[in-house]
Amino acid sequence: MSTRRAWITGAGGLIGNYLVRTAPRFAPGWEVRGIAREKLDLLDFAAVRAAYAAEQPELVIHCAAMSKSPACEANPEQARMANVDVTRVLAELAADARFIFFSTDLVFDGLKGNYLESDGPHPLLVYGKTKVEAERIVLANPRHTVIRTSMNGGVSPTGDRGFNEELRRNWQAGKSMTLFTDEFRCPLPAVVTARAVWELVARGAEGMFHLAGREKLSRWEMGKLVAARWPQLQPLIQPGSIKDFKGLPRSPDTSLNCAKVQQLLSFPLPGLGEWLAAHPDEAF
Repeated sequence: MSTRRAWITGAGGLIGNYLVRTAPRFAPGWEVRGIAREKLDLLDFAAVRAAYAAEQPELVIHCAAMSKSPACEANPEQARMANVDVTRVLAELAADARFIFFSTDLVFDGLKGNYLESDGPHPLLVYGKTKVEAERIVLANPRHTVIRTSMNGGVSPTGDRGFNEELRRNWQAGKSMTLFTDEFRCPLPAVVTARAVWELVARGAEGMFHLAGREKLSRWEMGKLVAARWPQLQPLIQPGSIKDFKGLPRSPDTSLNCAKVQQLLSFPLPGLGEWLAAHPDEAF
């Protein structure tokens, strides 16, 4: 089997790190270079172009992003540069290669739920708006792929990228968490996301796909599942409502319909509760 070269941006994050770590198991034909900020600053476009010209990867999986909504709202131009301009440069470089771009369920306003790939986006915040703009750039090339995902969990290099890690860090500090009973997502372990992406690569999938967990869960339900995983931390959680939230606008139900991608996968996408029960000893 000949080895082909792949770039994975955001390798210091959650999904990017799992894509790198799982490549030997799920994508043995690929020589993977994980690109983290300390190795290559994606905002240094000259350096990115030089590195791409030198290495000529056949595949780029672009996970890196400015993804924290408060930071994006505070610095919209920085968010646009990180999420749109970087994507444009990478997509142009990979014009004749495979290019997979990670987007988000937050391109939707959450008023409907069970969103299909064909549903029109309507983001509420800067983060989602930059992702919509980047999606359009990527899909202008029919060979390229957009994957919209939901909340991912797992173990990241910095210990703060998965939704479960945020909960655990607060519990370790003795803090109580108020979790909404009326805000719904479709969480998925990042290791499952990575396996699915590598299968899509193998199948040569192109276009738009929703990739998320099979269960639609509220933040409160997610918190209870993660709390049960860490009873020794004596987790403190209490139910709340987005109606009482005073911060940035929130999308109440951005659940994703994943029927399209499921047809291409060799395994059923699990719900979070199902996966946690089946993997009691896996780090999460």
